[in-house]
This record gives sequence, structure tokens and C-alpha cells, in this order.
Amino acid sequence: MPTFRIKEAARLLGVSDDTLRRWADGGRVETTTDAAGRRAVDGAALARLAQDLAEAADHTKGRTMVAHSARNRFQGLVTRVVRDTVMAQVEIQAGPYRVVSLLSREAADELGLEPGMLAIATVKATNVSVEIPQTG
Repeated sequence: MPTFRIKEAARLLGVSDDTLRRWADGGRVETTTDAAGRRAVDGAALARLAQDLAEAADHTKGRTMVAHSARNRFQGLVTRVVRDTVMAQVEIQAGPYRVVSLLSREAADELGLEPGMLAIATVKATNVSVEIPQTG
């Protein structure tokens, strides 16, 4: 299983190095020592913590929603809305991720989408590609 140095693990979680160290010191995530003798987090433990953080940050609590089938949800801030006569391009910054959506102008207007608003990008796709980055 891969391990991630504290700095890299913190970046993946969207928190500071110090926050992740405090969480590790408090027992929220277990750390190990990598081959170079530096503090690291096991990939599986990091994935569990990321899931726990995402579940704890469910910002849909207390809001009207009966059910939904899409599982890929990215909450963030609308950073840009470009409208033409028929379509709108909406950009949402969800943590370190930029999500771009093309929707009808009518839908964008009905939602009142403007930069600075909180929004949730819900993605349901029949084809999702998974890539493994080169390390080292």
C-alpha cells in the first residue's frame, strides 16, 4: 500500500500540514515512518479519513431533498457564469477541483447562479476514466 508524506497527505485532504499533524497526534489518523525516516500516512488510512471528512461535511443536512441517485457530488463556490442566448457555462471551485458545467441559460437563470454562491455539482456519467500519476 502506498504511503504519503504529511505535506502531500494534507494537500490531498485540503488541510494544512499542521492540521494533519494535530489530527495524527490526537489519534484521528495513524501515521507510520517512510523509508527515509519521515512521518507518513498509509494510503488506506488516508482514504478512510477523506471519506470521514466528506461525510461529516454534508452540507445538505437540513435542506429539502427527498433523494438522489448520483453519488459524485462536489460542493463549492460558483466562480464564473458565462451566459449566451441559449446556454450557460458555470464554473465551481470545489476544494482544489474546478468543475465546469454546461447547462441551459434558462436553468442557470432559474437557479440564480452568480459568482460567490454555494452550489453542488452533481456528476453522473457512464464513462469515468481513472489515472495513476507517476510518483517520484
